[in-house]
Amino acid sequence: MRKNRKRISKKALYNKTRLRLPELDQAKAAVLNTLRTPDSQRGYEHAIDEFIEWYCSEPRLSFNRIVVVRYRIHLESRQLAPATVNLRLGCVRRLAYEAADAGLLSPELAAGIRRVKGSQMLGARLGNWLPPKEASLLWQLLKPKSLKGKRDRAILAVLLGCGLRRHEHTELTVDHLQKEGLFALHRSGASRLVLKA
Repeated sequence: MRKNRKRISKKALYNKTRLRLPELDQAKAAVLNTLRTPDSQRGYEHAIDEFIEWYCSEPRLSFNRIVVVRYRIHLESRQLAPATVNLRLGCVRRLAYEAADAGLLSPELAAGIRRVKGSQMLGARLGNWLPPKEASLLWQLLKPKSLKGKRDRAILAVLLGCGLRRHEHTELTVDHLQKEGLFALHRSGASRLVLKA
């Protein structure tokens, strides 16, 4: 009787180290369901689909730390930016955790995948990043006396305080603001900017 139990537990553990396409799709769906914004869902879906395509392109023994390290090397060989590589690895880590939560992958393997280091980022970020002090000065330059000035200040306050993209701001409705409530806006900083006016 004990021998049968040992066989079953070893077999069950072995099955939880390998993920096949239906299991990967199930874990992917779980990841996408946890994301709120369509932009995040689109980005994660693209990154996970790319990983699944690479993972299924040749026989893999298991979904583990070594496989994810090999995937990182594959991404770096394509000369992707370190930030892009790290973003894609983050999606793969999340996929591993959702697979472990669903019982498709052993928690030990998921923990090993989490320890995979990303690409080293050298130098400074490109682009013009607006420091908080300059953002505040920009907001204060708008004249709140006219109706247009009040509108522009409110738009800028929401963009700066909530960290929205331009197209996300254009899709906002009153229903969106009421769902989150004023407390959520206060925590994000938008209401503090508006209250200064």
